[in-house]
Amino acid sequence: MSDTGTPKKQKKLSHTEMRRAARSFALQALYQWEMSGNSVTDIELQFRMDNDMSGTDLDLFSELLHGVPANRADLDRAYEPFLDRSLDDLDPIERAVLRIGSFELIHRIVVPYKVVINESVDLAKIFGATESHKYVNGILDKLAARVRMTEINAKKRGR
Repeated sequence: MSDTGTPKKQKKLSHTEMRRAARSFALQALYQWEMSGNSVTDIELQFRMDNDMSGTDLDLFSELLHGVPANRADLDRAYEPFLDRSLDDLDPIERAVLRIGSFELIHRIVVPYKVVINESVDLAKIFGATESHKYVNGILDKLAARVRMTEINAKKRGR
């Protein structure tokens, strides 16, 4: 309510903001999944009950939360050749960000590769260690060159 007693008008969030919120919640939920070993279904239920997700793309949140664990081995194999350390030596946040970014690059081809990389870098800036965003950027850029070659080449030709 406002000071006058009338309901406050809620700002309508853009699709971009709602997807950004979904990725942020998904990262936190995937981190919890990896640390706790709880089922993604239980974690999703907890997140939906404990957080105001009204400004979130819930379909994307659910797709990431269920899709990343279901495809974990394939996702890890996709970006692992570009790592300078073992998967086990990755910070859990970096690993979760790389998995989300890899999932979107491989399975959500409707999202432009640059958007996937930028969103992943932003997640790493917010949740990761000081320089992790640079590391995430380099890894996903190399993966994009492999899995989105047609899209990248089309962009180059369109310049």
